[in-house]
Amino acid sequence: MVLQMGSPAPSIKVENWLRGEPLTSFQPGKVYIVEFWATWCGPCVDAMPHLMQLQEKYRDSGVEIIGVAASENAPTADEARSNLDAWLTEKFSNLNFRMAFDSTGEMKKLWMEPSFSFWIPTSFVVDRDGHIAFIGGPAKLDEVLPKVLNGSWRSSDEAKAADKERIAESEPIAREQALTKPINARFRAAVKTEDWKTARSAIEEGIALLPDNLNFRLAHANLVLHKMHDMWTGLPLMHQLVRDAIDRNSEDWMIAALEQLFQPNYDHSRFPSAERFAMGKELSEHILVLNPPQGEGPKFWSYPAVARYYHESGNKDRAIELIELALTSLDGPEPIPDKLKQHLLPELLQALANYKDEKVCHGALCAAPQKNFLPKVSKRRP
Repeated sequence: MVLQMGSPAPSIKVENWLRGEPLTSFQPGKVYIVEFWATWCGPCVDAMPHLMQLQEKYRDSGVEIIGVAASENAPTADEARSNLDAWLTEKFSNLNFRMAFDSTGEMKKLWMEPSFSFWIPTSFVVDRDGHIAFIGGPAKLDEVLPKVLNGSWRSSDEAKAADKERIAESEPIAREQALTKPINARFRAAVKTEDWKTARSAIEEGIALLPDNLNFRLAHANLVLHKMHDMWTGLPLMHQLVRDAIDRNSEDWMIAALEQLFQPNYDHSRFPSAERFAMGKELSEHILVLNPPQGEGPKFWSYPAVARYYHESGNKDRAIELIELALTSLDGPEPIPDKLKQHLLPELLQALANYKDEKVCHGALCAAPQKNFLPKVSKRRP
């Protein structure tokens, strides 16, 4: 059953209450904000002071905020809970709203999944009568909350249109996730035991079902080329991945294909050199046309991959130029989150130091050449 505006609010089933008194049920006449977040999520952390301000501002109006940490990363639930408790003590010792912890997945099943909510932070506003009034990002709460409090929000055309649009955008993703979940589970289990034949069968089933799913296509190429070392099958796969990326004119697809060809973490010793560099040249040239050096588009996503191609093909000066442009774009006209910048800057500096074969600095951060430096496989932009 779809959880949407007007639906009765699900119950709160959590493992622990780390801050504030436990909440057993929603009280009539009060408005609740149930906020799903995580300590590793930059936008979630950035939203915390805003939520504290809202709690202070609207406390006398009957508003209560409930933080739900249901996506913490740790080997065990006990460790996740302990880390979260320590993090809250250090970062938000003056937290003024309830904070719950859940690692069982129960809260996700009750709230996130039936509402087609796939990202955090996600805010659920529960109206005075215990029904869902709003589902969305916390940035919208300043606009929505006063209307919920005066009773005008749920009946407004604006609210109905927003919820209809949210469901229309999210429902296809939910259907795809339902289809891919068992395939992904089978694939991960097979990879864990290095049962490459079963893993390949699972991923090929996924591609047959969803041929435009980039994650399946990348997993297939990586498995065949870098785990099974099957060049007979892998070369046509790579040629098709490159062709599809260029035909789509998609920077993300082209970056992903370049990573398969030039990431130093992968063993390319069995890959025919001429074919690898020909594909790399074609992809790199298309990326630079799509996101030209003189253009204003961000360079820090794609240029490191293109620079690796040029450096390995012997054009060291071009590789240095591209990394320098990527570094410059970190301080471009469109601001990027500090956490993302802190993640990207050290690797860009390290690449520049290696390509120049000398120490380089960017502000207070410096890097010296490292002969055996292996960068992480790039994550596609969020």
